[in-house]
Amino acid sequence: MLTFDADGWCTDKRVTLTRRPNLRHGAMTVIRGIVVHQTGAKTAQSSLNSYLNAGANGAHFLIDKDGTIYQTGSVYWIQWHVGKIRARCLAELRCTPVEVAKLKKMGVSAINKSEMTKSVPDRYPSNQDSIGIELVGGTIGSGNDPLYEAVTKQQNASLSWLVSELQTTFKVPLTEVFRHPQVSYKDPHEAETAKW
Repeated sequence: MLTFDADGWCTDKRVTLTRRPNLRHGAMTVIRGIVVHQTGAKTAQSSLNSYLNAGANGAHFLIDKDGTIYQTGSVYWIQWHVGKIRARCLAELRCTPVEVAKLKKMGVSAINKSEMTKSVPDRYPSNQDSIGIELVGGTIGSGNDPLYEAVTKQQNASLSWLVSELQTTFKVPLTEVFRHPQVSYKDPHEAETAKW
């Protein structure tokens, strides 16, 4: 189990604190899920630098290719890492026929707004209630469907440890740990080689 100080920063020696205050977008009062991402940048330093920009997007944790775990945001901060969420009942094939008909008439923003009226597990975890973990890894190729560098063995080992510890600490079931494209409208190959 991980321990955090009163401000939401991890005290475990395996986690390197690298505070990025521009990632804070409000207070997170409950943690219901974990979302695993891949940066699209080839180096940790590139991501860490981008987190210094005003209004930055980023996750609570960043795992470098050598397995180093950085905590960049407090677990008590909302961070912009998920985006608009998908309709979970569609993905899990449990929508009623009425829901399916309604969702077919809605755009991405309307679906997100509708989903946000629900609670996890009836909807996917969102920015407001999930911890984000970024894995450093650049994109390969270009176009609308880019591939990502394979996640390293060291990254997967650190990811597995971190997800397990966060699950235990915040009582997040494995059913609420997702790759980013599962919950939002992102590149389908993002973090596809991640294992936890």
